Amino acid sequence: MSEAHLFAIGILLAWLAGIRVYLTVFGIGLAGALGWLDLPPALAATESPWVLGVSGALALVEFFADKIPGVDSGWDLLQTLARVPAGAFLAAATLSPDGDLGAGMLAAGAGVALTSHVLKAGSRLLLNASPEPVSNLAASSTEDVVTLSALALAFAYPWLALALVVGIGLLCALLLWWVLRRVFRRTPAVAR
Repeated sequence: MSEAHLFAIGILLAWLAGIRVYLTVFGIGLAGALGWLDLPPALAATESPWVLGVSGALALVEFFADKIPGVDSGWDLLQTLARVPAGAFLAAATLSPDGDLGAGMLAAGAGVALTSHVLKAGSRLLLNASPEPVSNLAASSTEDVVTLSALALAFAYPWLALALVVGIGLLCALLLWWVLRRVFRRTPAVAR
């Protein structure tokens, strides 16, 4: 794979880590352990049975925690401590042929993971203000499907996967901005 493809995969993995970090790590590790992918040396740790077990168990916990309104926002707040560093590691490790993690890719991965995490957490806070639970369940299920789909596309068509995820992210950011504008719009003063 070319360095440009590896860069696209690294940025994509950082983005996905900002949304579903444990599912992303589990998916990469499982693909490497089953021989579907030749992982770079720095990502080989994800193939470990311990990493697979822990990330798989935490992905399952996150799957259920993320479906419950209110609990999902608390989970997102707590996961800020895991998602951003994991996104930085995944981005840098993807471009590391010798196991040394570059500071530039660590910073880029952290920024990308933080951006996707803030978009996810912010939109979920708005959805939690809604009195019905269906929107929360739909958003969480969509995040699961997007993460799994992007992981499946990542190694076959990295640029397509990155373009789709960035497009979805921009769409979510615009939607979030529009909703915030509508919610916090000033009401005109009443004429006397």
